[in-house]
Amino acid sequence: MNETVKTIIPAEPISVSVEGMTCASCVRRVEVAAGKVPGVAASSVNFATKKLTVEPTAGFSAKTLAAAVKKIGYEVAPETITLSAHGLKGADDAARLKVVLEAGPTTVSAEVDAQSGAVTIESMGGARQREVLVETARLAGFALKALDAVGRTHAGHEHMHHAGDEASLKRDVVLAAIFTAPLFVLEMGGHLYAPMHRWLMGVIETQTLYYVYFALATVVIFGPGWRFLKSGFPALAHGAPEMNSLVALGVSAAYLYSLVTTFSPGLLPDNARHVYYEAATVIVTLILLGRLLEARASGKTGDAIRKLASLQAKTARVERGGQTLDIAPEELVVGDIIIIRPGERLAVDGEVVEGASYIDESMISGEPVPVEKTVGTHVTGGTINGNGTLKFRATKVGADTMLAQIIALVEQAQGAKLPIQLLVDRVTALFVPVVIGVAVLTFVVWAIFGPQPAYTYALINAVAVLIIACPCAMGLATPTSIMVGTGRAAELGVLFRKGEALQALRSAGVVVVDKTGTVTKGRPELTDLVVADGFQRHEVLRLVAAVESRSEHPIAEAIVRAARVEEPLPNPSPQGGGANLDVRTEVDTVPIETQRVPPVSSPRGGEGGPEGRMRGPGLRDAESLPPHPAAATFSPSGRRTQDADSLSISERPVGAGVFASTITNFQSVTGYGISATIDGHRVHVGADRFMSKLGLSVAPFADTAQKLGDGGKTPLYAAIDGQLAAVIAVADPLKPSSIDAIKALKSMGIEVAMVTGDNALTAKAIARQVGIEKVVAEVLPEGKVQAIHDLRRGGKTLAFVGDGINDAPALAEADIGIAIGTGTDVAIESADVVLVGGDLMGVVHAIDMSRATMRNIRQNLFWAFGYNVALIPVAAGALYPAFGIMLSPMVGAGAMALSSVFVLGNALRLKTTKVSP
Repeated sequence: MNETVKTIIPAEPISVSVEGMTCASCVRRVEVAAGKVPGVAASSVNFATKKLTVEPTAGFSAKTLAAAVKKIGYEVAPETITLSAHGLKGADDAARLKVVLEAGPTTVSAEVDAQSGAVTIESMGGARQREVLVETARLAGFALKALDAVGRTHAGHEHMHHAGDEASLKRDVVLAAIFTAPLFVLEMGGHLYAPMHRWLMGVIETQTLYYVYFALATVVIFGPGWRFLKSGFPALAHGAPEMNSLVALGVSAAYLYSLVTTFSPGLLPDNARHVYYEAATVIVTLILLGRLLEARASGKTGDAIRKLASLQAKTARVERGGQTLDIAPEELVVGDIIIIRPGERLAVDGEVVEGASYIDESMISGEPVPVEKTVGTHVTGGTINGNGTLKFRATKVGADTMLAQIIALVEQAQGAKLPIQLLVDRVTALFVPVVIGVAVLTFVVWAIFGPQPAYTYALINAVAVLIIACPCAMGLATPTSIMVGTGRAAELGVLFRKGEALQALRSAGVVVVDKTGTVTKGRPELTDLVVADGFQRHEVLRLVAAVESRSEHPIAEAIVRAARVEEPLPNPSPQGGGANLDVRTEVDTVPIETQRVPPVSSPRGGEGGPEGRMRGPGLRDAESLPPHPAAATFSPSGRRTQDADSLSISERPVGAGVFASTITNFQSVTGYGISATIDGHRVHVGADRFMSKLGLSVAPFADTAQKLGDGGKTPLYAAIDGQLAAVIAVADPLKPSSIDAIKALKSMGIEVAMVTGDNALTAKAIARQVGIEKVVAEVLPEGKVQAIHDLRRGGKTLAFVGDGINDAPALAEADIGIAIGTGTDVAIESADVVLVGGDLMGVVHAIDMSRATMRNIRQNLFWAFGYNVALIPVAAGALYPAFGIMLSPMVGAGAMALSSVFVLGNALRLKTTKVSP
């Protein structure tokens, strides 16, 4: 069995839970230990999630990492994956498969049952680990697949693990309270109620009472309190004390002092013979109670991930080999045909190949209205089908689906460390040793200079210092706010890919937006149709759409879509050219009554026509959209600025309804337009120069066309049977929220600018509509980078929002790159923040959440540091000389327990953060 095993190193960081971390000092110890493991390029620990994240390189071994973490007193909790091996031929194959799997760099251990083929693997591989393991086995000649119909999600595993920790803490709290309560009543009741003290002294001798106290305290300290001792003292021995070390020292000091008083009282002066069993047990009980409250609050910080994970489908119905099978989503492969019945949840992303339905995508995009899905449209895993039945082809499966990527991005953001956290880590790394030093100094000072009994005062104050100090609050201050803040942002459709963006976005002074697909929908629509006298709007639209149905250009598709749904369209009236009509002048006013102009059939186009003035503004950035045959652009002087290519013609049959027409003699004239004979009518659709070429004057539509062009729309003309019939306007409409989003950004004191590759006329028209004053247009991708440099010269933090491939350089160059989630993968990979729903209002929400989260972090840090700075001197006895006030260790334990709970509670307020509507 000395064969060479081929292994796969994960390309993405690996995260694994670490058990036993109790404070920020633990974080530093684990990070340092993990960073020294061969094959680890970088390591980071998130105290809130209790997770270690490493970047693996060649030579990485999960077993080595687990051993390194265990050596310093902690345990990794790898994910357990259950698979089934097919075709095993006895024990030799099972043993060989075990060797293959355990040789994998992310595998901690593997077990293979030769009889059943069940494979159980403990792994650190993260979201893609199942795929990595299956591929590793395949390279060695084995076939693995999911054993259960429903695979356990990673988030579900984490939730079960957290629930187990909480149950253990609850059991320990109850047990500690049962034994602490009688001890506390017997000891403190006598001090608070004199008759009870006299009764006790008359019934039970003092020494006998001490034995009872000793028995009760021993059960508490070495039962529920053992968790503090077993990790606190080893950490102290390794020279890296942490939170448990403080508790262990304080409790042990009180317990051992009481032991001496109980069993060897002669070793102490008469006035120093006191027991503190009740203090030791109350400290343990209160700290355990605090940990339980902390665990419950901490569990709520992960609600966002669990909600997202709950969107995953449990099974998928797939067609394979002529059969319909129900399988686990993990077994789906690209190309599978999946059947979705009414009300079912989609398992993966894909493309509809049969059927039609409406799908609820609100859980992914935030859009409350179900979206129509027909053949050829994209569907997303995790969404819910409506009343129809669909078949779709899987295009993305496993960790590549949108839902899986969203979960991964949220987990990545929640595990991120902000720059501010680096300072906190440096301070907390020194905190515990400093506290121990202060406790020792307190004991010495009180023992030498304190009143009698000096050793009693010295012990009480030293223990109080150890117990009241709370590095936990400092360690939780930042990561818990990040967890809750990024989770709330995810609910709003904002995904922070990088932690630095969460901190930087709060100070953004300039937001630069791309136009197409960012401010606008990125999909042209028919916005206006003005018909001449003697023509019916419906008939004109039918004939024009029939001609355009032969084209695949976005402008043509917009006209065809409008004809299919027959939606009422704005119909601005033409003016000028001698038409004497009572008309309305607002081009965008809806609704507008149909206005007519006399039919025109002049042999030549007039000089006063709008030729050379109404140009076809690009509907996508100029460098990426193929031109319509009629959409060549000219400058206002009439000079051509962009050549048009030939039209791509589709030979698909014309559809039913208004398109059930006979189409013959179809022609495409590059740079002019298209024509065809429809049901015996000769129809021409194109630019003004096309009409001039036909000998038709467009003067009656001059003013209307000018207004359309100035409004950022593309005017085209239609001629039917040799007569000018209509002017048609197509535009890339604004997204519904764009105006409100720009207004909200300005109200935040943020400067907004637009940088686009589209022509200046269109860009300025769109900018006017949304309220943007600064526009940089007609720039290539490198020009966008230069524009960002120019806009940033004032020293302000700049965020760029875009969605296209040509936006990637600008997204990478900006201080914060924000990608529209409906854009390209390249743009998303270059961004720091992703807006899932594609809504520009997401930028406002991202800034709102950044500001709220950073404000919350500052509040937590102020409390955590202020608490320790204020109360440690009080615990040391600083108030005793002036006011005679001393702090009981039991009060210190309660304060310490509540300080962490306060930080968590404050962080949880982010779940209800109100953002701009």
